[in-house]
Amino acid sequence: MNQEIRDIFNRIAPVYDQLNNFLSLGQHRIWKEMTVKWSAAKPGDNCIDLCCGSGDLALCLARRVGVKGHVHGVDFSPNLLAAAQERSQKQYPHPPISWIEADVLNLPCDDNQFDAATMGYGLRNVTDIPRSLQELHRVLKPGAKAAILDFHRPDNQQIRAFQQWYLDHIVVPIAQNMGVKEEYAYISPSLDRFPTGKEQVELARQVGFTSVTHYPIANGMMGVLVLSKF
Repeated sequence: MNQEIRDIFNRIAPVYDQLNNFLSLGQHRIWKEMTVKWSAAKPGDNCIDLCCGSGDLALCLARRVGVKGHVHGVDFSPNLLAAAQERSQKQYPHPPISWIEADVLNLPCDDNQFDAATMGYGLRNVTDIPRSLQELHRVLKPGAKAAILDFHRPDNQQIRAFQQWYLDHIVVPIAQNMGVKEEYAYISPSLDRFPTGKEQVELARQVGFTSVTHYPIANGMMGVLVLSKF
């Protein structure tokens, strides 16, 4: 992971959840629940949440796997991991979650270790998307699924124009008021660089995933990539 990106996420940690709420038009919790559902995690499973941020998806997974399951929340930002740990302790007396500071391009995990995986708003920020998908494929058990949620540039030009207006006139000014304008200015160029849903499907197949589907949501401004390892 790029040190500059890590520094950005460390700096935005205090306002990360508020800004995600604005970025997603208040819908991000619904999309995260959908993502966990698509991961097919079930009670008793051993799961991993990559780029876990402040812990939303990991906590959703924990509720799904229950006390007999376990969730590994992985992020490269110690500040976000600290926020995730604090949040989880408020929600659970003994949360079935391990918080791990690590690079998703080089996971400290065994091959074929996990029954299900999620990733929220992380794939767009890794420095090597194929390598990230390859690592995900390596650590999943045969038959396991992963679901990856992220922002996208929509194909429809009118919706794309609305998205850019919203970023420029709503999100960045809010970020400025919170003291993190420069940190959130990276979103627009990151969307321009991010592979389309079709391109993500092809990249996933190239690293070994045999069943891959990309689901556009929110008029193509969001998407969930669902992967199966056989």
